[in-house]
Amino acid sequence: MSTPFYVSPQQAMADRAEYARKGIARGRSLVVLQYADGIVFVGENPSRALHKFSEIYDRIGFAAAGKYNEYENLRIGGVRYADLRGYTYDRDDVTARGLANVYAQTLGTIFSSAAEKPYEVELVVAEVGETPEGDQIYRLPHDGSIVDEHGSVAVGGNAELISNYLDQRHQDGMSLAEALKLAVQALSRESNGTQREIPAERLEVAVLDRTRPQSRKFKRIVGRQLARLLEADGAATEAESADGADDAEGSEGSGSSEE
Repeated sequence: MSTPFYVSPQQAMADRAEYARKGIARGRSLVVLQYADGIVFVGENPSRALHKFSEIYDRIGFAAAGKYNEYENLRIGGVRYADLRGYTYDRDDVTARGLANVYAQTLGTIFSSAAEKPYEVELVVAEVGETPEGDQIYRLPHDGSIVDEHGSVAVGGNAELISNYLDQRHQDGMSLAEALKLAVQALSRESNGTQREIPAERLEVAVLDRTRPQSRKFKRIVGRQLARLLEADGAATEAESADGADDAEGSEGSGSSEE
């Protein structure tokens, strides 16, 4: 009778973590940023039907990178949890922190179970508050741990490279157009230092907008509105350059008149 092959628990967990990380890295990156009026979700997604970002409840959004069928099951479970809790207790009792805890338990149980493979997903759960200080962003890796993020977060693909770029340039109080432009610049960066162009039709963009009068704050940004936002910063820069040229011409004219 042959002796069973032994693998230490530490090595087994390290192998499962490596397997999950490689699966997540094969997916396209996405970023979640705070801006003055809420939280914006930006990702490259050529599909118009399979979404990376979704609404979970009134003020809560969901973003995921990795295998679609796995994070879609988690999204549906989160919606059911939120609906049941809001109906049983109160709508204010549904929070991003509570939802993140539920996802953490699910992912942690699957990751530590030898009976099935770990999920190849990384999640972001975000809740917009009445003020920027009340915004909450939680990142959940494949192993079910919870990371409380502030300002910006990137998952999937070149997440580390993109996170470093965002950490250096993201600022509190940015407008939606500024945050969107920064997100697209970060997603466009390649590991070799070059930058590619991502057309608007390949972008998926959604926001949790605290200024919306209705209780549901989640909104997708598509079509002309997305194009206007992407062009807004460039148009403002051109206007500033034109104003600067006019000022320079005016100063030269006044100097000649004084002479």
